[in-house]
Amino acid sequence: MALVVAFGNPVYDDITTPFVATNGRSLSGCSTNGCLALSRLGHRTVLAGNVGHDYQDRFLADMQRYGIEACVGLAEQTGGFKLVYDASGNRTLDVLGCAGPIEVIPPLCADADAIIIGPILQETPLALIEQLQQVSCAPLFLDPQGVLRRLGANDRIEHVANPDLARIAPLCTVVKANELEACVITGIHPREDALASVRGLRALGCQIAVVTIAEAGSVIDDGTCQYVIPAYATDARDPTGAGDTYMAGFIDAYLRNPDDLYAAGCTGSAVASLWIEATGPDTPICPEEVMRRTEILLRQRIS
Repeated sequence: MALVVAFGNPVYDDITTPFVATNGRSLSGCSTNGCLALSRLGHRTVLAGNVGHDYQDRFLADMQRYGIEACVGLAEQTGGFKLVYDASGNRTLDVLGCAGPIEVIPPLCADADAIIIGPILQETPLALIEQLQQVSCAPLFLDPQGVLRRLGANDRIEHVANPDLARIAPLCTVVKANELEACVITGIHPREDALASVRGLRALGCQIAVVTIAEAGSVIDDGTCQYVIPAYATDARDPTGAGDTYMAGFIDAYLRNPDDLYAAGCTGSAVASLWIEATGPDTPICPEEVMRRTEILLRQRIS
């Protein structure tokens, strides 16, 4: 059992897809979803972030129920988004609340086996990541989604390049971006040239770059080799958190064998495929089913 500490504000989201809708606001968030998946894969997880008084009691009860340790500061309000997906999988994000930057680093980070940096809206500044480097030798896994978001007109999220990323990425072992984020960062859309896009992401200075491309799979670049990872074909009812849980599966496999990045990518795909078949934090992640799906993907490489 590894100790994974995840930095990123928890959110309570209102989600509507062509197939499902949450009944009110539901627990979510990049680092939150990562902790949910990793805890179900048998790891000890700690979530560091901010929550408001409005959802504090519910959040603490949720953390206890899901077996996640919470290290949270108090904010004026809890973060959240209203997400609406169209039939093509495109989505809009309207902000329902923002909990502000994270200022507390749990002392147990010194003993962490892995640290996730998964902001949802600018809450993990460069200074925080630099402090983490000073207190921990654990590999840092960055999901840059919240680094690239800003609040636009009518409280709708816009994605823009952030110059701080050029200083953040070299501090990280892995940077994982989805296709939109990779395009914003590199100027190359992964569906047009996936390998050039992941090379551009790694050029920021991280050790390993990963670009996920939904049903088209993912690509990985470690500076020596590039790996094309298949997706596990399934019915996506709610894609929210697919990238978050891909990262969780990747970390699970990476901690067991950091030299087999193809297996890490396949494990990420397997975990994400399970997550998107349902909606909300109760989505089941069964280690045996993750292994079964991973092995199917691994066999595709052999064939």
